[in-house]
Amino acid sequence: MSALLNADLHCHSLVSDGTLEPAVLARRAQRNGVDLWALTDHDAVGGLEEAARACADIGLAFVAGVEISVSVLDQTVHVVGLGVDAGHAGLQRELGRLCAGRDARAQAISDALREHTGVDDAYAGASRLAGNPALISRTHFARHLVARGVCSSTGEVFSRFLTPGKPGYVEHTWASLQQAVQWIHDAGGLAVLAHPGRYRFRQDQEEAMLREFLELGGEGIEVITSSHGAADWRKYTAVARSYGLRASRGSDFHCPRESRCDLGRLPPLPDGLRPIWDLLH
Repeated sequence: MSALLNADLHCHSLVSDGTLEPAVLARRAQRNGVDLWALTDHDAVGGLEEAARACADIGLAFVAGVEISVSVLDQTVHVVGLGVDAGHAGLQRELGRLCAGRDARAQAISDALREHTGVDDAYAGASRLAGNPALISRTHFARHLVARGVCSSTGEVFSRFLTPGKPGYVEHTWASLQQAVQWIHDAGGLAVLAHPGRYRFRQDQEEAMLREFLELGGEGIEVITSSHGAADWRKYTAVARSYGLRASRGSDFHCPRESRCDLGRLPPLPDGLRPIWDLLH
């Protein structure tokens, strides 16, 4: 497959913190000219069957995916699994365990937001907005605070309340990098480090994470994604070449009103990179 293929391999449905159903996303991707599409919900594979059926109906090439939350040096890092077996019992079991602590975290976030914003129904509001009641995320709280008029956008909510060091942020221990890569490989998938430009590591910390990821057998890194600017594209093009990683491309689309980039609207991969989709069958 060509590096110029319009592949969008990072996207979220209402099964995690997106707002659209998997089938609706599939049709949106096709309308936007996507040639190869992956659904990669956070720590959940419940939307993959619907997405696969929809893609089969409209003739869109589909990749079953997942985005696993990982704890690295007190930061949350995401690893995308591409080409996973959605029915793999081990993957389903481990993702279930990973999500089991989300409700307690959501309750703690609600308590913190009550104290610092005066909003006393944050948990109930976030729950109503969550398509999957087992997966209430910070994004659902952000949308509720916008609806309540506390902030004008979800981005403002995150910057004021829901990022590390802010009053509504609650620490949570996710999977280890080793676990995430192992779960993806056990389910027959390829492990891709998601949007590396978003993390706030020192250079030596980032390099240590990249070396560990490579030693664990990680295959790819997102170079072109909506949270990367031109400087990030250049940096992670060089990283992909230096570490011998395959390059991936994904909009990280969540919602028509909130997302920085629509499905399929990203620039192509830079010349000379080896695309991750060449390893997908």
